[in-house]
Amino acid sequence: MLHLPCLRDPTTWPALALALGLAALGLLFLALPRWGAAIFGLPPPEGEALAYVAVIGLRDLAFGFYLLGLLWRGDRAGAALVLAVTLLIPLGDMAILLAVRGMAAGWHLLPHAASAAAVAIAWRILRRG
Repeated sequence: MLHLPCLRDPTTWPALALALGLAALGLLFLALPRWGAAIFGLPPPEGEALAYVAVIGLRDLAFGFYLLGLLWRGDRAGAALVLAVTLLIPLGDMAILLAVRGMAAGWHLLPHAASAAAVAIAWRILRRG
């Protein structure tokens, strides 16, 4: 029988949801890089440069799997540490969008800000739980 302590502990559910969301987003960016670029908020690059979108997808997929693995093992402290470090990603993404597009980035900043808030909340819950 598969032992998953994270499913029995509601305080891990926000982190689990983030892990699954990051993994799904990573798969989307890998499978549909032009959509991934549009979701990110930048125009898709052309030619071989489109491979950079796959890099974003692999990054998100890896972070999702890091969290899933740590939660599966019941390592709350490790998962909280990964969440704390992961917070740099949406903050950095917002900084890049602002540097490249300025305030024209508009609504594209919202998913990154929401992601940063969700990561911070999940980190806080794991640390307190």
